[in-house]
Amino acid sequence: MPRLNKMRTALPRGSGGNTAPASLSRLRTALTVFFALDGFLFAGWVVRIPAVKQQTGATASTLGLALLGVSAGAVITMMLTGALCRRHGSHAVTVVCGVLLSLSIALPAQTGSVTALGLVLLLFGAAYGGMNVAMNSAAVDLVTAMRRPVMPSFHAAFSFGGMTGAGLGGLVAGRLSPATHLLALTGVGLLVTAVTGPALLGGRAAAALPTEERRTDDSREQPRRMSAHTRRVVVLFGVIALCTAYGEGALAEWGALHLSQDLRATPGLAAAGYSLFALMMGIGRLTGTTLLERFGQTRTLVAGGMTAGVGMLFGSLAPAVWLTLLGFAVAGLGLANIFPVAVGRAGALAGPSGVAAASTLGYGGMLLGPPVIGFLADWFSLPSALTTVTLLAAVAAALGHTARHATNA
Repeated sequence: MPRLNKMRTALPRGSGGNTAPASLSRLRTALTVFFALDGFLFAGWVVRIPAVKQQTGATASTLGLALLGVSAGAVITMMLTGALCRRHGSHAVTVVCGVLLSLSIALPAQTGSVTALGLVLLLFGAAYGGMNVAMNSAAVDLVTAMRRPVMPSFHAAFSFGGMTGAGLGGLVAGRLSPATHLLALTGVGLLVTAVTGPALLGGRAAAALPTEERRTDDSREQPRRMSAHTRRVVVLFGVIALCTAYGEGALAEWGALHLSQDLRATPGLAAAGYSLFALMMGIGRLTGTTLLERFGQTRTLVAGGMTAGVGMLFGSLAPAVWLTLLGFAVAGLGLANIFPVAVGRAGALAGPSGVAAASTLGYGGMLLGPPVIGFLADWFSLPSALTTVTLLAAVAAALGHTARHATNA
C-alpha cells in the first residue's frame, strides 16, 4: 500500500511528468515495439481461425476445447514467469518469449486434427503468456520511473499491433494459405525481436530512479511474501482482469466466426471485425493516461465496463453486419483501459508477483471463454453465447467500483 500511495502522489500533473531522460525514452520505445509485436502476432493467428477450423474439421465445441490450449498454456507459465523475471529480469524474459512466440505461431497451420491443434496451441499460449507477464512487469517499473500513468499507452501499442495484424490477415486471407501466412509472421517476429531486443536488454527503468526509490524498486526483484490484505486486493484486480480478458478473448477467437457464419460476411470483412475492435481499443488506450489523470482509476474502470457491456449487446445480437461491427467498436472502446489499469495496480502493490497473479487470473478469462462460448454456441447459438461478454463486463464495472475501498483510488 505505501508503494501505491507513493506512486499515486507522483503520477498526476507533476512537474517531472515530461522530464524522463533519454534512456527512459529509448526503453519506452523498445517496450512499446514488443507490445505491438505481441498484438500483431496474436491477431495474425486469430484471423486464420476459421480456415484452421475447416482444415481440422472441428465443430464449435471441439474448436473451443482446442482454443483452450492457448489460455491453458498461458496460465500454466504465468506464475513461473514471475519468478523468472525476479531472477533474470523482465527485459531478458521478454526477449526470450518474443523468440518463442515467433517460432510457435507457425505451428497451428501445420496440424490436421483437433487434438494436434490443441497441443501446438498449448505451446503458443505458453510463449504468449510468458511474454505478457514479462512485458507488463517491465512496464510497471517504467511507469514508476516516469512518474506518469502511461501503462495504457503500452496496451494501445498491443491493440494497434492487433489491428495491423488483423487488417493484413484479412487482405491475404483469400490469397495465402494459413501455413504460408503464419510462417511469414514467424519471420517478421524474429526480425523485429532481433532489431529491438538489444535496446530492451540494455535498459533498466530502475537505473533512472533516485537512490531511495531505486532501493525500493530493487527490493521488488527479490521474492517477498504478500500480506493477506495485499493478496486480497491483487485477487480483486485479477478478477477484474479476468472479466475483461474474457471479452477480449471472445472477440478475438469468435468474432470473425460470428460474422462469417451467422451474418455471412466475407473473409475480409469478418477479419475487419477484430481489426475494428482492436482499433477502438487502441484509441481508447491512447487516451487512457489523460482519462486516469482527469477522472481517476475507479471512474475509468466503471465507465469502461458499462460501455463494453452495451457495445457487446449490439455486437452479439444485431441482425446486420454494420451494426455488429459498431457494437464490436463500442465494446473495444469500453474494454480498452480496464485490463492495463487492473494489472498495473496489482503490479504497483506486489511487483512481478502481483503482475503474474493478476495476469494469471486475467487469462483465466480466456481459459474459460473458448470452451464456454463453444458449448453455449452448440446448445443455443453463437450470438447468444457472446452475450456472456456483456454479463462479465457488468461484473467488472461493479468490482471496479468496489476497488475504490481497497486502495482509496
